[in-house]
Amino acid sequence: MSGERDPRAWRIDDDPFDKRTRPRSHSAARDDGTRRGTRVHFVQVGQDGRVSSSVFGEQHSHEPISIHRGSIWHFSKTEIEHLALATGAFTLALALMFSDGIWGLDAKKFPLYCVLSLITLAPAFLLHEFAHKFVARYYGCWAEFRADPSGLRFGVILAAIAGIVFMAPGAVMVAGNTTRSQFGKIAVAGPLTNVALWSIGFVALFVIGGVSRFSNGNQLLIDDIIAIWLTGNALLAAFNMIPFGPLDGKKIKTWSEPIFYTCLSMTVGIAYYTMTNFSLF
Repeated sequence: MSGERDPRAWRIDDDPFDKRTRPRSHSAARDDGTRRGTRVHFVQVGQDGRVSSSVFGEQHSHEPISIHRGSIWHFSKTEIEHLALATGAFTLALALMFSDGIWGLDAKKFPLYCVLSLITLAPAFLLHEFAHKFVARYYGCWAEFRADPSGLRFGVILAAIAGIVFMAPGAVMVAGNTTRSQFGKIAVAGPLTNVALWSIGFVALFVIGGVSRFSNGNQLLIDDIIAIWLTGNALLAAFNMIPFGPLDGKKIKTWSEPIFYTCLSMTVGIAYYTMTNFSLF
């Protein structure tokens, strides 16, 4: 069908991955009436700089995937549910970390730790993912966040038992044809967003730091809240610059090594400076 696509189409477009059909040669994983499927989305960059994609069990296809071209601010119902799930689990795991796990859990302080995690560290995760989504949508791709239930479950259990947070909450799934440059810009948007948030916190530390306390004698100062904000954004930016697996660093390095090493040096430097001067962990 030729011509411009109706810009209102994004209101009814489905997830392109849900349009994939299971190969007829494969039987359902379960025959008790409850089907469970695992989709693994592969993205491959060809020599011409164009991206091809496939789902596990199917051949790579260079054909364009049906995508919507509506507002970059659009969030589907499914995406909102996944974002809420990931944010809730991430906040819970961080609150458990501040409590030193279930062994040091204090019923009175735990709600405060949940609020503290939600306002200081959850934005680092959410805005990082939003940056990927908005840049990908700017280039005309379908892009939505999908939580990883097993990663969330493991992260919460680890935080409860060991009092540390190591979690893979999920990622923004991107489908569509992009150039190598566009693909790299989608990847670098996340770490750069954390650097921008870190910069805001660094300025705020000297502008409004140390001016008030929480009630009930809690010793956390505004300085401490900002320090947690700085630490979370610094570590998230540096961690995602590792050129390994599905992390942003590998995609950025594939796009441009000078940009990769510049961003890596900047994020590692920020992380080192933060951990030696401001970190409360």
